[in-house]
Amino acid sequence: MDIVVVNGSPKGRYSITLQTVLFLEKLYPEHRFQVLNVGQQIKALERDFSSVTSVLEHADLILFSYPVYTFMAPSQLHRFIELLKAHEVDLKDKFATQITTSKHFYDVTAHRYIQDNCQDLGMKFIKGLSADMDDLLTEKGRKEALDFFGYVLWCMEENCYEPMPVHLPHNELVPVSIPKAAALHTKGDVVIITDCQSDDQPLKDMIARFQAVLPCASRVVNIREYPFQGGCLGCFSCAVSGRCVYKDGFDEFLRSDIQRADAIVYAFTIKDHSMGSVFKMYDDRQFCNGHRTVTAGMPIGYLINGHYSAEKNLQMVIEGRAEVGGNFLAGVATNETSPETAIDQMAKTLAYAMAHRYVQPRNFYGIGGLKIFRDMIYLMRGMMKADHQYYKSHGLYDFPHKKKADMLKMYAVGALLSSQKIKAKMGNRMNEGMIAPYRKVLDKTMRLNR
Repeated sequence: MDIVVVNGSPKGRYSITLQTVLFLEKLYPEHRFQVLNVGQQIKALERDFSSVTSVLEHADLILFSYPVYTFMAPSQLHRFIELLKAHEVDLKDKFATQITTSKHFYDVTAHRYIQDNCQDLGMKFIKGLSADMDDLLTEKGRKEALDFFGYVLWCMEENCYEPMPVHLPHNELVPVSIPKAAALHTKGDVVIITDCQSDDQPLKDMIARFQAVLPCASRVVNIREYPFQGGCLGCFSCAVSGRCVYKDGFDEFLRSDIQRADAIVYAFTIKDHSMGSVFKMYDDRQFCNGHRTVTAGMPIGYLINGHYSAEKNLQMVIEGRAEVGGNFLAGVATNETSPETAIDQMAKTLAYAMAHRYVQPRNFYGIGGLKIFRDMIYLMRGMMKADHQYYKSHGLYDFPHKKKADMLKMYAVGALLSSQKIKAKMGNRMNEGMIAPYRKVLDKTMRLNR
């Protein structure tokens, strides 16, 4: 069997993810593995895509191999998928799967992104392997990799794969009008980050309307015009200094021109189930800030051209970005239904959040994501020094095992609950005891309000 490995890592043969593929190659010599280092060679592929077309078309299985970067695949792999579709490479009915390595921070959204795009191309997609970066170094991890590949071979033999999505008809996108600009009666600097192309009139109009109804100053930064030297290389050169290895000045531009604003609005047209490769490059390059939530407390919003309601994975990414970052999501305005109302309401909500410094408590997306980062940074604090200092100074090392008094209290409660006689005698006093501290708060509030 011919297996084509689409290596999306910018590190090429030095990719940690690729080592799992090479491990499988050694154990299955009867299959032919061919690696395409598309992440490392993306600029060459932009000039000439023909070198990979025939290889892909003759594959029996296409295996996507990549590290998870900021909720999805690296920007280089995003760009490869754009090129794959633009060149109309015929991959219909070919089997596809994926292997990733990460610390399981939103690996689900990365996997779904690849699956959605493979199914766009009519491929038979087999659920992939999400491995920890260190899994291949353990006996358990090696067994999981072998079990995964055995499952892939069985799926191909039995013609079993993930069900193809049912595409429901979409409503026509609604154009928006641009009213006379409102008076600027609210303080604040809102930066609108977009990759808007010159011929993308719907997105231009959405941005123009938002600026017109926003009651404070705003400015547009088109990242499509920024002279990026390339996507994030995952080299960790910025881990200590906070400075990117590229000399295009993006790290300073990010900190001085964007992150000093009072609010950020992202504006884009949906492409290949995501924001597109340019936006992904912008996202990935923000790794010069490491895993530090440097914009925490800043409200954000989205202007989206396209059928956002059909993109469940993208919805999860957008909510997850806000939650992990500690940003109040003021709204997601699309041009699907009543776009003018949605844009106007988002402008009002964003202005309110800025004026009142409104931030909501994090939900599962935020709490879970930060705990993964917390454990990782604590373990790697010797290398990720800037991250470690940030987490330490902001009280993010909230390890549960440090709450010794609470742990002892739970041992006592557990001992009581294990005795049926004591439980019977206590009756409802357990519930009364649990809510007693809350009643104290309520009583104190009543006294203060008299």
